[in-house]
Amino acid sequence: MTKLSAAFAHWRASLLYFKEWFERLRADTRFFLPKVFLAFVGINLLCFWWALLTAYPGLLFSQKTVEYILTGFPVAVLGALFDSLSLFVTLLLIDRALSAKNNVSYVGYLSVDLFIAVLATFWVLFAFLVSGWIVSLVLENPETMSERTGLYQSRLEHVLENPFSRESLRNMYFGMIMGASALLPTLFHMAMAARSVQRLVSDAIRLKRSGSA
Repeated sequence: MTKLSAAFAHWRASLLYFKEWFERLRADTRFFLPKVFLAFVGINLLCFWWALLTAYPGLLFSQKTVEYILTGFPVAVLGALFDSLSLFVTLLLIDRALSAKNNVSYVGYLSVDLFIAVLATFWVLFAFLVSGWIVSLVLENPETMSERTGLYQSRLEHVLENPFSRESLRNMYFGMIMGASALLPTLFHMAMAARSVQRLVSDAIRLKRSGSA
């Protein structure tokens, strides 16, 4: 077995171990789906508050304080909806990857998570668009969807035209924090792959040391 094959074998074994652990957890947990959804709501709400506190702290002490506080809740719910769905899509991809007969197909299935991470960026924009519209109705300051769309479209255009301006960097940072939960599957796969390579290198160094002793 080559070193590359050994790394993939360890990666597959680690992924299989995680899959079996997750299936046991799902089988042993009552109301598993609602609990997963509520957990993602909490994660998204924490991400929203962290992003707001670190990127736009002044908004929490302005005339729009109530608006932003209320916006966090529908954003968290919509984010949790996407995250819950992407979690089970990831589990399906893991099943397909583990049954793949070659390493190229294996990596191909897991790489779909990269597409999910990109899709999460657009979902964050959609979540803020809809949430802002809902909150405007609650606060009896109704806005049309076209007005909300124009607002976020102008922000996106500004980021594309001036990506390194202070406002663009803050908006990109805010979006990255809000999309962090959707990136978890991708980061998980990358971490497992890196761990497999690290273990392979460690074994090679250990064998070299024992052979030279």
